[in-house]
Amino acid sequence: NIMRIRKTKLAIGIVAVIAVVSLAMIGKKENANKQFLSVATASTGGTYYPMGVGLANVWSTHLKDRGIQVTGQSSAGSIENIYLMQQNEAQLSILQSLLAVEAYEGVRNFEGKPEKNLRSISMLWPNVEHFVLMNDKVKTGTLDDIRATSFSVGPQASGTEQSTIIILKGVNLTKKEITPEYLGYGDTVSAMRDGRLDGGALPAGVPASAVTDMYASGVNAKLLEVTDKQLDDINHIANSWFRFEIPANTYPRQAEKVNTIAQPNILMTTTSIDDQLVYELTKTMFENLPEVHQVHSAAKYITTENALKGVSVPLHLGAYRYYKEIGLDIPDYLIPPEAQTQTNNK
Repeated sequence: NIMRIRKTKLAIGIVAVIAVVSLAMIGKKENANKQFLSVATASTGGTYYPMGVGLANVWSTHLKDRGIQVTGQSSAGSIENIYLMQQNEAQLSILQSLLAVEAYEGVRNFEGKPEKNLRSISMLWPNVEHFVLMNDKVKTGTLDDIRATSFSVGPQASGTEQSTIIILKGVNLTKKEITPEYLGYGDTVSAMRDGRLDGGALPAGVPASAVTDMYASGVNAKLLEVTDKQLDDINHIANSWFRFEIPANTYPRQAEKVNTIAQPNILMTTTSIDDQLVYELTKTMFENLPEVHQVHSAAKYITTENALKGVSVPLHLGAYRYYKEIGLDIPDYLIPPEAQTQTNNK
């Protein structure tokens, strides 16, 4: 009897071991079929982070049966995001258009280090340029009026400073022609209110709270316009902006529409990510827009009509395939080099 009990225990033990090993193998197999993706965003206080986390949730929900799981991660922003993708610590990221172009071309911040494997998926939402100036300095009502004023270009080393300097360069202004200050948005408006500053650059989603505050608190200032020629000249330096109209009454006491420009924030990836995977992500995002638009107030700009606005780095093959399928007009400079090679080989 004792022998029989021992044999039974041994048999149960063996069965248990086999079961554990089998489960582990099934688990491993399931894990092997699971794809974990990370979206690099920016600090938790801005729009990038909630947008990245929200999109990750939409993808994870709809692609669960395909074993795709996506998470959003906070980061130091666009420049770090490019390095995170190069090290495969993130497979997707949200980038300021200007920095995506710089990295792809190997200029300015990426001088001599072109990241030729960067690829675009879609424009997500626009960063609208709000150039504000005290009324007594306004002559033409355009960016030309910034000359010879004290003007905040944004905090040092910020994305705001980087893009503002390029915009000024487009209208033949450098820091020598102005008295530059390096203030955050709230501080810019306070300094204007106190008479210590003539104006500043406040790029943001519409409505920008600092601009609302400026108008509402009676600062005697207004938003400047950007002419078509100025837009062309700016894009000649860095092809990253498109025309944007701020409707009348977006801000208190702003009775007229303002013709300005916007720079998109773009969903990016690299050539090392599988075509089919990027196709699924692109298709899922555009086929679940009601859900995507719930992610954040700025997410309402995510539409196929806006998908390529201000995008300058070639598309990923997967996104390109989806846009061709839905009949989107794709400019030549956005056709992936890989697609051109495929066409030439046929």
